Amino acid sequence: MFKSLPMRVVGLAAVFATAAGCSSNKAAIYEHENFDDSGTFSRNYPVSDTQSCEAARRALLSQGYIITSNDPKLVSGHKSFQQTGENHMEISFSVVCADDGSEGHHATIFANALQDRYALKKTNNSASLGVGVLGSVSMPIGSSDDSMVKVASETVSSAKFYERFFALVELFLPPEAKKAAHIPEKPKTDLGMPEAKAASAPLAPAPAVTPAVEPAAPAPVEAVPAASEPVAPPPEAAPITPVQNAEPAPSAETITPPTNPTDIPPPSEPIQAIPVSGQ
Repeated sequence: MFKSLPMRVVGLAAVFATAAGCSSNKAAIYEHENFDDSGTFSRNYPVSDTQSCEAARRALLSQGYIITSNDPKLVSGHKSFQQTGENHMEISFSVVCADDGSEGHHATIFANALQDRYALKKTNNSASLGVGVLGSVSMPIGSSDDSMVKVASETVSSAKFYERFFALVELFLPPEAKKAAHIPEKPKTDLGMPEAKAASAPLAPAPAVTPAVEPAAPAPVEAVPAASEPVAPPPEAAPITPVQNAEPAPSAETITPPTNPTDIPPPSEPIQAIPVSGQ
């Protein structure tokens, strides 16, 4: 019996050694960090650090990120996404602009995005009821609290994700920097940006429109009988000549007295006596 105990100890030691060897073969997560310059998280532009950070800030603002920093050489922003009713995701973006110290005012933009996932967790609350004989008894009451709990956090390492970001940053660089870096102009619609409408040229003032004169209403036309006869023209009136009113000259009459006074007819009315004025 005593001889079997060492054999058991040796067997257990061999099992633990095998398990330890298997665990040592699994590489740690930090072994994947080889710190090579892949260019995924950085770009170099022929502008100053403040100008490059301003372009990065405008790029994040155009995509709905909330900027939470005021440093001209550091830009921080975040954006929330609601996937389902119980899952929530948030991307935190951090941009650092560093001057290269060269005479050409070149700066490097370092970008890093962190993805946080949240899940809805329900917590049931219970109350304790104290009884003098039995002691303290815990009884559930049926109330619960809902809260969003962070369940995962991971750095975004997708190369295409950062390529789209830096392509949008190049859109907001100054025009002279684009020419110096030989950056072709890309249409804004391909980058998810609304295309700005071209300013219309000022229109020339339209000439004053004179009101149109309405034509006079035509005079009513008298109905012409079916069998009409030619109308003779009216006779021409004779010219009127002024007539001088000449008064007739008084003609001298000679009154001859009657030769026989008895031939005078008697008066038809009695002759009244001439009144005599008193002296």
